[in-house]
Amino acid sequence: MPDDQRPYDIVLFGATGFTGALTAQYLAHNTDPGCRWALAGRNPAKLKAVAERIGRPDLPLLHADATDPASLAEIARQARVVATTVGPYVSHGEPLVAACAAAGTHYADITGEPEFVDLMFARHHEQARRTGAKLVHACGFDSIPHDLGAYFTVKHLPEGVPIEVDGFVRANGKPSGGTLHSALMAVSRSRQTAEAARARREVESRPTGRQARGSAGTLRYVGGWALPLPTLDPQIVGRSARALERYGPDFTYRHHIAVRRLPAALALAAGVGALVALAQIPPARSRMLGRISSGDGPTPEQRAAGWFTITFLGRGGGERVVTEVAGGDPGYDETAKMLAESALCLAFDDLPPVSGQVTTATAMGDALIDRLRRAGITFRVRSDSRK
Repeated sequence: MPDDQRPYDIVLFGATGFTGALTAQYLAHNTDPGCRWALAGRNPAKLKAVAERIGRPDLPLLHADATDPASLAEIARQARVVATTVGPYVSHGEPLVAACAAAGTHYADITGEPEFVDLMFARHHEQARRTGAKLVHACGFDSIPHDLGAYFTVKHLPEGVPIEVDGFVRANGKPSGGTLHSALMAVSRSRQTAEAARARREVESRPTGRQARGSAGTLRYVGGWALPLPTLDPQIVGRSARALERYGPDFTYRHHIAVRRLPAALALAAGVGALVALAQIPPARSRMLGRISSGDGPTPEQRAAGWFTITFLGRGGGERVVTEVAGGDPGYDETAKMLAESALCLAFDDLPPVSGQVTTATAMGDALIDRLRRAGITFRVRSDSRK
């Protein structure tokens, strides 16, 4: 259906979940009156309760079930953009990606699962490229601050030169049950993740005459301890760099978590290692998942105390720049904001003519940075930059 004949600009799928409800609340308070949007999910009573709680009992409520591809095809057919918070995505996400790719509908999610992202590229990128759909994964704390932060940093360095960027993440926030479920599933599927990466490499073209790499960093001391952070984020940054010539002929991004004291760094590394090890043992993984419901999450007071700051050190062409991206509660309030603003950006802004599976920097770039700045997320060049 042509865009001008679709009844909705945005459909939010998963609005009854923890992050989905926060995203619905954000949209309710930050959309123009002319924005046509709807909530979608499998439980009409819960959808109605969300609509009433956010002060929008008039919102259209659409039936959609992750196990019913026909219902997902219907919401994709009716919307210009579908945003989804229904995870773990490797278990529940593909039918909606397929529906959006087929319908030429832009898609946004908040996954941090490398396996899912790689599989969706291998299976649906080409069809989305033909239909004009932008499939934009990781539109939350994974990976908008890192992807757009690296993009913002590169734009403050000379063009046409090799560039190196290091990102250092500091954050405080309480995880939800849904985040724990997704994280444990992801780390328990190392073999499947490697297979998905191989499937992507078999079909993905690379730029000629230039190269770009994104990786977890190495243990180092930079006024505090920086540990390698092997998340999806450096992969996303590397893909943006391969897609955009502005990153130069030879680009490197390294991703770290910053910890002030060595004992804390060692404790963090040990804790993550133990979690990964336990996740490989099905009974232990089931017990951990059973301790928290996927719908549980931090209280408003806990979220109000959350924050994140990502510092980027960029070097290129004999110049050095230090930039910073910062905001509030990373996992929920700011993730809901990022997903909602991504959906609004895809629906209404003048964007680069790209399609297929694309990153936030490639698909939205400056337009999304402008939106996030107006929404209270900081992008700035720090005073300790120097030429």
